[in-house]
Amino acid sequence: MKIGLFFGSFNPIHMGHLMIAGYMAENTDLDQVWFMVTPQNPLKNQRNLLNEYDRLEMVNLAIAGNDKLRASDFEFYLPRPSFTIDTLVRLKEAYSNHEFVLIMGSDTVNTLPKWKNHEVLIDNYAVYAYPRVNSPVNFEFDNLTVFETPIMEISATFIRRSLQNGRSIRYFVPESVRQFLEKWGYYK
Repeated sequence: MKIGLFFGSFNPIHMGHLMIAGYMAENTDLDQVWFMVTPQNPLKNQRNLLNEYDRLEMVNLAIAGNDKLRASDFEFYLPRPSFTIDTLVRLKEAYSNHEFVLIMGSDTVNTLPKWKNHEVLIDNYAVYAYPRVNSPVNFEFDNLTVFETPIMEISATFIRRSLQNGRSIRYFVPESVRQFLEKWGYYK
């Protein structure tokens, strides 16, 4: 199978994430998209990060019933911080019959030169990128394909701030995720 790997903190998962994953699963040659829940991103502040198991649960709630989307805890069992190239090596060992493709926003593509062993990554793995507002791709390479996905300006930071300020997040996250966050009082 050809698997698209959508790495992220998903802190929390929101409709923008789901639109991108759904687009990639339905409009490209990918058989599935795996949400790779990252316990610790080496390039991000971890201060407001929920426990990885809660974030995994929210992804599972959000994608329930869609067999083209899958939540993965694969990185939970790897050394931290998680570096994408190391995860890819381990994934290839565990799933040698699968082909893996990275899914990332144009803003993230532009940071690839800062990544551990980025040359190995871009030489050996395809990258399917989606556009981000005010962030055209300025780091191009042979294995890069940019898709014209819908653009939604929503972020997990917006969701967290809304909750902290007592505002509704209805319609920004799946209802099951909203109920989970409300039940546990997260981000308040």
